[in-house]
Amino acid sequence: MIRIGTLIFFLLGFFTAVSVAQTDTLKLNLPQAEALFLKQNFDLLSANYQIDQAQAEIITARLFDNPELEYENLLYNHETGNFLQTSYAYGQFAGSVSQLIKLAGKRNKNIKLAQSGVRMAEMEYFDVQRTLKFELQSTFYKAYFTAQSVNVFDEQIKSTQMLIKAYEIQLKAGNVALKDVIRIKSLLIGLQAEQTNLLNELEDEYRDLRMLCGLAPGANLSLTLPSTEPELPLNQIPYLTLLDSARNNRSDLKLSKAALDYNELNLKLQKAMAIPDVEILLSYDLKGNYPEKYTGIGLKIPIPLFNRNQGEIKKAKIGIDAATVEVNKHELLLSNELFNSYQTALRNEKLFAAIDPDFNIGFSKLISGLIKNFRERNISLMEFLDLYQSYKENVLQINQVQLQRLSSRAELNYVTGTNLFK
Repeated sequence: MIRIGTLIFFLLGFFTAVSVAQTDTLKLNLPQAEALFLKQNFDLLSANYQIDQAQAEIITARLFDNPELEYENLLYNHETGNFLQTSYAYGQFAGSVSQLIKLAGKRNKNIKLAQSGVRMAEMEYFDVQRTLKFELQSTFYKAYFTAQSVNVFDEQIKSTQMLIKAYEIQLKAGNVALKDVIRIKSLLIGLQAEQTNLLNELEDEYRDLRMLCGLAPGANLSLTLPSTEPELPLNQIPYLTLLDSARNNRSDLKLSKAALDYNELNLKLQKAMAIPDVEILLSYDLKGNYPEKYTGIGLKIPIPLFNRNQGEIKKAKIGIDAATVEVNKHELLLSNELFNSYQTALRNEKLFAAIDPDFNIGFSKLISGLIKNFRERNISLMEFLDLYQSYKENVLQINQVQLQRLSSRAELNYVTGTNLFK
């Protein structure tokens, strides 16, 4: 009974482990990765909190100044020997309440300035999202095609290992030379070394992808790409259309314009700050004034004789000039980035279109026939190694062309601030 129970426990544990191992593999396409990114990316979440902080500044700007209460009481009456007397006969106290009233629309100007700060925080958030989304797409494509290249090496390594076993049998029979076996083993070592380098790159790309999507380090990723072609050919999109789209959607350009608006509002506020505020005062004094039981009203206003907020006004004017330069810089940067990305994308599209879609399939059949002919000694070892190397370089190059094509489309999304290519 104990053995049966132990066996059942072991089997349950085994199947549980298998189930957990299976659930650890996370199949992801690009839209799913982007959904995880928007929900779980820490940099994006942090940038979103900046918007909440900016909105809290609006609450602060809308608040009125608190009234101030002042009270003074007789501490010790040396005639009666008593402390803190407040009676009319033997005590004395005085009190006042004051309220600051801001003039020149300072409160409303502060509210508008805070609202402008919220717009800047929102544009910063969208620019962080734009940048990180481009990083996500680029990393996704790199990881996908690196994994495809790793699979190519898997196939070659397996076929080479089978070939070595066959040749070792032939070597023992004296049908092949030792140098031929050594050459094939050298080929295997080279393939394994190249695959190891690719696996190291792939692990780094998976790490970056997990960080961007907010995934745990143990998540085993399996990436997929849609087999359908993009619905919009790039050569049918005029450059000027992309330029207009970029000017309307680029969040960094909007941020620079929002910074200019902020500085213009700040100048209005600083000019208003040069106008003094008024403080209204109501007071009562029991016996320390004339007449006794004195009530009074007063005003307090600074005289703008020396300080008229000249420094802050000048800083605000300089801020406008600096923000104008930033707007011009971003407009020039935008047009140059778009022109460069558009030309690169067109070249990559042209290169991809020049590749025969059946070429890779034909080469796969060729390599199978190549190994068969080599085993049958219809071709020499040198011919086999040359063709084998050509096959590998061909597949890797096609993967690189596809990667460049998709990456250039992702870059066009980035420089235009749109989702033109999905």
